[in-house]
Amino acid sequence: MEIFRSMIKRCDGICSRRTRITAYTLQYVQMRGLISDSYKLNSQDGGLPVLIVGAGPVGLVLSILLTKLGVKCAVLEKNTTFSKHPQAHFINNRSMEVFRKLDGLAEEIQRSQPPVDLWRKFIYCTSLTGSILGSVDHMQPQDFEKVVSPVSVAHFSQYKLIRLLLKQLKSLSFGVRTWEELVGLNHGSLTEREILMGHECVSINPTDHCVTVTATFLKEGKCMEKNIKCSILVGTDGAASTVRKLVGIDMRGEKDLQKLVSVHFLSRDLGQYLLNERPGMLFFIFNTEAIGVLVAHDLKQGEFVLQIPFYPPQQNLEDFSPEICKKLIFKLVGQELVDIDVIDIKPWVMHAEVAEKFVSCNNRIILAGDAAHRFPPAGGFGMNTGIQDAHNLAWKLASLVKGVSPSSILHTYETERKPIAIFNTALSVQNFRAAMAVPAALGLDPTVANSVHQVINNGLGAVLPSGLQRAILDGIFTIGRVQVSESFLNENNPLGSLRLAKLRRIFEEGKSLQLQFPAEDLGFRYSEGALIPECDSSLDAPQAPSGRRRDYVPSADPGSRLPHMAVRVLSNLPSKETFSTLDLVSGEKVEFLLIIAPVKESYELAHAAFKVAKEFKVSARVCVMWPGGTVNGVEVGSKTALAPWENYIDVMEVKRSSISLSWWSICQMTDEGAILVRPDEHIAWRVKAGVVGDPTLEMVKAFSAVLGMKSASI
Repeated sequence: MEIFRSMIKRCDGICSRRTRITAYTLQYVQMRGLISDSYKLNSQDGGLPVLIVGAGPVGLVLSILLTKLGVKCAVLEKNTTFSKHPQAHFINNRSMEVFRKLDGLAEEIQRSQPPVDLWRKFIYCTSLTGSILGSVDHMQPQDFEKVVSPVSVAHFSQYKLIRLLLKQLKSLSFGVRTWEELVGLNHGSLTEREILMGHECVSINPTDHCVTVTATFLKEGKCMEKNIKCSILVGTDGAASTVRKLVGIDMRGEKDLQKLVSVHFLSRDLGQYLLNERPGMLFFIFNTEAIGVLVAHDLKQGEFVLQIPFYPPQQNLEDFSPEICKKLIFKLVGQELVDIDVIDIKPWVMHAEVAEKFVSCNNRIILAGDAAHRFPPAGGFGMNTGIQDAHNLAWKLASLVKGVSPSSILHTYETERKPIAIFNTALSVQNFRAAMAVPAALGLDPTVANSVHQVINNGLGAVLPSGLQRAILDGIFTIGRVQVSESFLNENNPLGSLRLAKLRRIFEEGKSLQLQFPAEDLGFRYSEGALIPECDSSLDAPQAPSGRRRDYVPSADPGSRLPHMAVRVLSNLPSKETFSTLDLVSGEKVEFLLIIAPVKESYELAHAAFKVAKEFKVSARVCVMWPGGTVNGVEVGSKTALAPWENYIDVMEVKRSSISLSWWSICQMTDEGAILVRPDEHIAWRVKAGVVGDPTLEMVKAFSAVLGMKSASI
């Protein structure tokens, strides 16, 4: 953990330096000429503005976001088919908020997922049909009340998510093809809105003008090569990223935290039993014959993944054949199953690492998702952090490709996302350690097993014959598992009683593996980047991760995600329909949202924002936030106050109760303040109690900083 503390400290030091903002005039904006045309490939070059390598959730989400923002892109995927291994399955609040902007994707996930009562618990037991050692309910009442977010978390397997993402892409006219199919469509070159399957990236050649990717594919049994040009290459190709390796970017952190074998299997009988007797998401099973963690992806369908500790080279993958895995499952279940079907068996290694760089090669090659960071699955931050990488990156790529921003705006992607990745890595490791506290309390300390394994591999045990090495390892495991025998682990046995009491304390104090982290999920804040930070000593560095659940407290500090509040449109046609403040931010274009109260000085600021945004070639929208109880219709005076500008909306707060805080109180501001929100729903700039000085100059400063304009002497 010390390495993560030093990494976080280093990033906090970077983030603590305040950006120096230089004043600009509108004449400067008009004459800036900062945008390089080298990021716009001519159609005759056969190149794409953006090429994405890797068609996992992160790559597919990024391709949807870019397409909706009007950026031409395509995707390369080395596999010929999409995996049906469930993999990641927990979608946190922030990712679900991103999905709300993707044409009903969040709603479709919520309709398709299992009912929450079937997955809200983690259960600890001696077998699935045996004694329960304890259980933890990870859902609290506020998780369903939509106070801090307009959408709830979800339990939805990765391969099912990919199906829905592909459905979205199809509606955007994307095609999933092989190279032969492209040639059959009378164009042999890769064009926009294509997902090209069976193509592995084998070399990357970046220049000052473009990136050339060489991909190999099989044609009639022969390995063929194809060169593909793009302006920007984004590597979303997973934890073993080829793009990262080809570019030569190293990872920093802890390697080989744990080796496991993942067994994907189906059993409707087991699903039905658990559905009726002990529904849950994760089952931690400890008995004298076997130890494992069962992930219930869908109890109704009977779809499971069993995670088993793996100790090579004494153990090898042949030790986990389908038949052996079936017998192991029977031991963990506590009885045989007649309908078990083992689908897939995969070894994997748990790491906790972050890439040294997220952006390289003159801002032309970018890493996102597991290619940029890989950490334990504890807490489900892997896929979710990657999805939020894509959300941060998409509008910046669109700003660059459309000629609004210089390439330096991509620096802010790394500046903002790398500290979040480091923090989430440390949090995941803390949560993983918390998961290990349960077997340790039972006398099955995993660190002991790992230490013995290391001694056998690297110490004196390495000189022993392989058969003897394995016998020693098996013997250690057999002795260890005796600790959880029913004759030992019971209230009548003094040591067993003490261990059970310790286990109860771990659960009661929230020190076991946690599922939700609202404070980190919704409350992460960018300290530096495409924003104007406040010189305020109260904006401290993020609290060190503890591995325990903390509640989210809304914040309007620059870099924070815009707080959620229910609002209603004010118009001559009264409506009772409410929506979220997050819905005020467009997902269809690079548009900035200015939130103000109906105050004269704020209307003047809105005029300035409209004018400056036009000069910067971006869209601006103004939201006038009226207090709850405002009368609808003609009393709304924004039309006159904002004329001739028309891209505005009048909304009224919808409080949950008479004692609920107002919008400006939630934001810890007065109604003379204002908030400028980026296209990714993070706050770029704010003033707490009115602009002091020229509002136009203030808006020029804000847009210049956010869009990456360099300082210049006027």
